[in-house]
Amino acid sequence: MNTWAEAGIPFLFIIDFELNKPLIFRLEEIDPQRLLYNINGVTNCHNHINGLKHLQLVKYPEKFKDYLTKFNKVKEEIAFGNSYLLNLTCSTPIDLNLTLMEIYLMSNARYRIWFEGKFVCFSPEIFITICDGIIRSFPMKGTIDAQIPDAEKVILNDNKETAEHYTIVDLIRNDLNAVSKQVRVERFRYIDTIVTNEKKLLQVSSQICGDLEKNYLSHIGDIIFALLPAGSVSGAPKRKTTEIIAAIEDRDRGYYTGIFGIFDGHNLDSGVMIRFIEKSGTGYIYYSGGGITSFSDPLLEYQEMIDKIYVPIV
Repeated sequence: MNTWAEAGIPFLFIIDFELNKPLIFRLEEIDPQRLLYNINGVTNCHNHINGLKHLQLVKYPEKFKDYLTKFNKVKEEIAFGNSYLLNLTCSTPIDLNLTLMEIYLMSNARYRIWFEGKFVCFSPEIFITICDGIIRSFPMKGTIDAQIPDAEKVILNDNKETAEHYTIVDLIRNDLNAVSKQVRVERFRYIDTIVTNEKKLLQVSSQICGDLEKNYLSHIGDIIFALLPAGSVSGAPKRKTTEIIAAIEDRDRGYYTGIFGIFDGHNLDSGVMIRFIEKSGTGYIYYSGGGITSFSDPLLEYQEMIDKIYVPIV
């Protein structure tokens, strides 16, 4: 990444959560039979299918008592002071009447990727952008059903959601301070609307930025890896919380909650791989989760995990 960026060579990268299987491809060499991407409109596939089929998605979430066991372990670690915010994720078997390719072609999201028929991701969350020497991050924390009366007011005044968002913004500020200067919060707790096959969701984000050194292109890979894993899908403090996640979830996340992005020869754009479906030996698995703090209610967190199992097809 350092070498190609310094040379102005456009490339796409995919980096898994554990940082074990990073991939990088020159844009000119990407085979669309193997990999499709759309990153804020930059794409190698301009086909978008409307109304091919009516989506049928059936969820088989784990039982609440099983979720509660993991939730209580997280709360115990928080009580011990080992974590302040931990993103707990679950794997949910689903039935689909569409292929992963069809989901890619029919869905609407800021960041979309389909890889070798193994997984598809349609993410609303920006990881970082780098444009003209300014690095920006847009952590997303806080989700609510838009149909709830006064939904925007409810989520912005919720103590748990507020504490979670303050924590993640502070974490991202610290992350950016490690790679840039003059770090500042440009926008704090603004609302995005996500349209899904089931309902509209409101999600809360903030925008944080910093100034990179003049020679940043020759270190662009170092910058990316210094910020991983993404704070919004790990927690704080990051290193210890990531260790707790590995113990409690008891599985590798793989590319789920990793990142992917594109360097166009001058600037970089990337997204967090949430809203993620993987093809397993027994069928399709949808991965979802949410941030746990000392204020978290297990029933609400369990429902949020289920609510995030959707496809943005309308």
